[in-house]
Amino acid sequence: MFNTSRSRISLTLTFALVITGFLIFLFFYIKHEFTTTRTQVTEDAMVSKVIAMGKLELVKYAMKDVVEKKELHTILPDSRVLFVAVGEVTACIDLTKVKKQDITQRKDTVEITLPRPEVCYVKLDHGKSRVYDVSGVWFADKSKEMVEDVYKLAEKKMLATATEMNLLAKARENAGLIFRPFLENISGKKVVIKFK
Repeated sequence: MFNTSRSRISLTLTFALVITGFLIFLFFYIKHEFTTTRTQVTEDAMVSKVIAMGKLELVKYAMKDVVEKKELHTILPDSRVLFVAVGEVTACIDLTKVKKQDITQRKDTVEITLPRPEVCYVKLDHGKSRVYDVSGVWFADKSKEMVEDVYKLAEKKMLATATEMNLLAKARENAGLIFRPFLENISGKKVVIKFK
């Protein structure tokens, strides 16, 4: 009888240990499932337009600027965004606009009339540009709107600064430096470059 009760106790303890072990395992498994996050990204990339490129980039100004936008309020605190913009402004010539009549050949010279240089693009580097401070904004929508506005302001300011620094004149100069030796090597003649 003593052996029977002893084997029952040992069986009950074994059963209790197995159940306790199972419950501990179940606890950690459920905890792991609740704390583990999975990221799912769905993308549907489409080509909306194919554009033939004929623009030759001649000069690129890498720029950095600090832009602050404030909205002054009468009663509420003023809203403010401080933004450090890093980007580039590029000037180019559209070679698709060069026609046959723009090239004149003489005995020892070739004269080519190129289209005027233009600003190809103003591009902010989103990886390096930073919003450093947004203050006095009460609603998330307003904050988002102010940040979007400051991005546009930064692009306009970069374009204005590049224009002040004669970006297009530098593009004209570089067109001569790039095209003249190239065309003289091909034609074996002296090349004169003009602009429309």
